[in-house]
Amino acid sequence: MTHIAFIGLGNMGGPMALNLVAKGFSVAAFDLSAEALARLQTAGARAASSALDAVQGASVVISMLPAGKHVQALYLGEQGLFASLPKGTLVIDCSTIAASDARKVAEAAAAAGLRMLDAPVSGGTAGAAAGTLTFIVGGAEADLAEARPLLETMGKNIFHAGGNGAGQTAKICNNMLLGILMAGTAEALALGVKNGLDPKVLSDIMSKSSGRNWALELYNPWPGVMDTAPASRGYSGGFMTALMLKDLGLAETTALDSHAATPLGTLARNLYESHAAAGHGQLDFSSILQYFHPQD
Repeated sequence: MTHIAFIGLGNMGGPMALNLVAKGFSVAAFDLSAEALARLQTAGARAASSALDAVQGASVVISMLPAGKHVQALYLGEQGLFASLPKGTLVIDCSTIAASDARKVAEAAAAAGLRMLDAPVSGGTAGAAAGTLTFIVGGAEADLAEARPLLETMGKNIFHAGGNGAGQTAKICNNMLLGILMAGTAEALALGVKNGLDPKVLSDIMSKSSGRNWALELYNPWPGVMDTAPASRGYSGGFMTALMLKDLGLAETTALDSHAATPLGTLARNLYESHAAAGHGQLDFSSILQYFHPQD
């Protein structure tokens, strides 16, 4: 049986680890949250006392952390896990971080005789719970082949984007486009409503016309239009505005580093920056609708 160490049990990592346990994998889990650890332990995982404790006896390490600084702190340096993992261990980082950070960690892994994949995900908390995430993977094809049975337990679509860091680059390109689409969808709906249109009728019209997009069809930002969307439950759950802002910032940094023009991505980042600054950082990113149509 494959022994897995899973580190980071937040809104995404927790459900992902639960899916591994449910499919019979041996999982040792660690998180700073005692509540998150307890959920995994109740499901059948071993609750580790530390990240170092979690990786004892593991042949695969999976991490899902908030930012690049957390990933580097976990793995690098004298106190990092790379200093103690057995050679040949497969490490899969599912965090969304800068591609440059992913490459730095992968280079350190190779120097320590370890194998590393960056495998950020798309699909949100609902996809994490349902096991239908999309994994966007950077790293060696042979390592992905070994990781595939685990990724297929947690996701529905698995793409090999290229070498180390490529998964992160593809992920931030996708999320930059998502941020632009959501802001544009919210702006169009707000314009229609201010001119007397019903938001559901307008959504139906646009979803069957050339304005059709994922945000409009599957994650509608107008409350009440789509019962399953965060907008219909006070923008709770889902993908926080603060996280979208982080990803748009990563896209902007990547654009600057590669001398790429991303005027719409920069505009979207500025919109989400203003929205977060107004106190909406913890709401789902579809709450950007409130920027165009303030609600009481």
